Amino acid sequence: MNQQSCVLFSLLIVFLHCTIILSQSPAAAPAQGPVAASPPPPVISQTPAASPAQPASVPAPTNVTKILEKDGHFTVFIRLLKSTQEENHLLTVLNNSNNGLTIFAPTDGAFSNLKSGTLNSLTDEQKSELVKFHVIPTFLSTSQFQTVTNPVGTEAGSGGRVALNFTTYPNSVNITTGLTNTSISGTMYTDNQLAIYRVDKVLLPMDIFTSKPPSPAPGPAPEKLKPKKEAPVAETPVVSTTVNTSGAVSPVHHHVLLLGVGIVAAIFSL
Repeated sequence: MNQQSCVLFSLLIVFLHCTIILSQSPAAAPAQGPVAASPPPPVISQTPAASPAQPASVPAPTNVTKILEKDGHFTVFIRLLKSTQEENHLLTVLNNSNNGLTIFAPTDGAFSNLKSGTLNSLTDEQKSELVKFHVIPTFLSTSQFQTVTNPVGTEAGSGGRVALNFTTYPNSVNITTGLTNTSISGTMYTDNQLAIYRVDKVLLPMDIFTSKPPSPAPGPAPEKLKPKKEAPVAETPVVSTTVNTSGAVSPVHHHVLLLGVGIVAAIFSL
């Protein structure tokens, strides 16, 4: 009897346990037809925050001395560009002007052909003028030399003593200064703003290497007007009737007396 009771109690426990588990399981979903696949959730794109506007990169102005240094045959001209501060001036012009520049660069051989001591004899002002004489303040291509009007002004000025003259030929461009006659021997650099041409002679300006015409002498000072002298007033001659001690009347006095007598007679006759 006790054994059967234990078996029944055990079965009851198992039954209750299974009932509790089944009651906690979710009910099976009713069978349906084919289920359409649900679309994936939309992806929300995040627009990156706008970065501050970056200024367009501006190319640095062309450095004349660096171009000449690459060739290696312009050490004297480079030294003059630096010592006269013309290097900085050219950089400023190229950065702030739309006209461009044309430079005639003399080689070291050109300077060696000068008379010994020529550069050392120049003042700082004359050295600066010499460098500026090799620069035209506008861009000129080789073809444009055919249309320039001589004389062509330079950075040193526009007068005839600091200007250049050009003559073009089919394959060359001739340059004259009044003291130097040479030709362009090569194009070192060109970019439609800057042109650097090689010359085998130093361009000597007349303003430095010839005596300047003397200044005109001042004209004579105007004469001061002298006051006119008044003409002397003629004095009325006084006729003397003095009789000589001898009692004789001089001939002049005689005529005067006769004239007086005649006048008196004429008065009484009236």
